[in-house]
Amino acid sequence: MAEAITAEGLENLKAELAELEGPARREIAATILAARELGDLSENAEYHAAKEVQAHLETKILRLVERLRNAQVVDADENAEHVTFGATVDVEDVASGRTTTYTIVGPTEADVKTGKLSAESPVARAVLGAAPGDTVSVETPNGARELRIAKLH
Repeated sequence: MAEAITAEGLENLKAELAELEGPARREIAATILAARELGDLSENAEYHAAKEVQAHLETKILRLVERLRNAQVVDADENAEHVTFGATVDVEDVASGRTTTYTIVGPTEADVKTGKLSAESPVARAVLGAAPGDTVSVETPNGARELRIAKLH
């Protein structure tokens, strides 16, 4: 099943995988070797802890490889007149007047702290397809919020 991702998100996944397959694997291998030299493996807590870390690392690598295999890069249409996947948009909360900038990305790229909003989130679903000047309604745990599309970047 294809997973929509931005070009930047794809590059970040590749970089993370390269880090895990290279330096991280070498580091855990060195840790296991050092722990193995401590003697009896049956009672060697350092060795068992390092092997557990290695298992988690390998699982993470397999998951990243699978995500890369299923990734489908979707480029933002820079000439779009409405909010699309990959677009960066300024959204104004009508009640508070507060404006927030979001980039609509795939769920695995989402990071609200950096303004990357999952396309599957309620806010993104509400603004997708809207044009600057449009007002949309989104259900939140605190009730409905009205959001105005202020600007597309």
